[in-house]
Amino acid sequence: MNFILDLVAPLSEATGFSPVATALVALLLVGLIAHVIIRRSVQRLGVFADTTATRWDDVVYYSISPPAEWAMWVCIFYLSLGLIEGAETLRNSLLHVADTGLIVLVGWLLHRVSTGIEKELLSEHRGPLDSDDRATISAVARLARITVWMLSILMVMQSLGVSISGLLAFGGIGGIAVGFAAKDLLANFLGGLSIYLDRPFAVGDWIRSPDREIEGTVEDIGLRITRIRTFDQRPLYVPNSTFSSVALENPSRMSNRRIYETVGVRYEDANRVAKIVEDVQSMLRSHDAIAQDRTMIVNFNHMGPSSLDFFIYTFTKTTNWIEFHAIKEDVLLRVLDIVAQNGAEVAFPTHTIHQVRPEPEPSGSAT
Repeated sequence: MNFILDLVAPLSEATGFSPVATALVALLLVGLIAHVIIRRSVQRLGVFADTTATRWDDVVYYSISPPAEWAMWVCIFYLSLGLIEGAETLRNSLLHVADTGLIVLVGWLLHRVSTGIEKELLSEHRGPLDSDDRATISAVARLARITVWMLSILMVMQSLGVSISGLLAFGGIGGIAVGFAAKDLLANFLGGLSIYLDRPFAVGDWIRSPDREIEGTVEDIGLRITRIRTFDQRPLYVPNSTFSSVALENPSRMSNRRIYETVGVRYEDANRVAKIVEDVQSMLRSHDAIAQDRTMIVNFNHMGPSSLDFFIYTFTKTTNWIEFHAIKEDVLLRVLDIVAQNGAEVAFPTHTIHQVRPEPEPSGSAT
């Protein structure tokens, strides 16, 4: 770093300080000035990013804003170490610290890039995404961040003089013992990994298991447990390994909701059943909220003890739970109107009792 000492030599002679001290103070002042310049430049970049139509420049701004300032100070630190003469042990230790800081900064930058890309791809302005698409984006982003930090840790250890090959060899032998000691923890970790890869559900999905008492909305998928909010607003924490051994339903990914109802009319209205069935089918064909590309069946199919039954099998366009019930209510009310318009009535359970009247006894006595 002789060129730095040569640059500050006139200033050192004028102030009477040693060249090394003068160079360190000069580097500190340069660092402060560069810090202010970088911060204002990044702020201007943020203002410019807000005025553009594309959102990817916002991702760049989010990613580089803090790491750029810290990277500048790491460079100042590197230059300062070159001015230290003697104390080689201290100098080497500080160099390791600087190397570690640079590796951490790079890992931090890549972490923020991954987070920014994930937020951009999942942002509302891109429109609604399918549950499996959201799960894929979140899984890839999280795995990328895990990979970045694992590589960063290995690079830091290598920089500190730890033998990575020896560590990996120890991991092969010690991993067996650790696996037995922490098999539940590893099972939950692998279960979480399988959730990220197989994408059976994502955050925000409504899931339920017919095998276990698990039902609610997924709030968070961790590496060990998944947090589910039940419909009575209680948090339910489920180990990830559970999902590898139970059947799971994901109603959030259904394409339609089904209406399946049976309606019975009186036996006295037998001659009106065919017309009622025809009118109900026509009503469903013209209903705006009924999916016309799905199976639709309206048929008379059962002669019950006290009613002639026909069933309605159709699907709504919406999958929203509240909207579905409003549509189902409208359909059933229209069915009741059709039954009444045809002069029929909905049957209810009845019993008919045939009572035999006894024959009158002879009026006269036998002679």
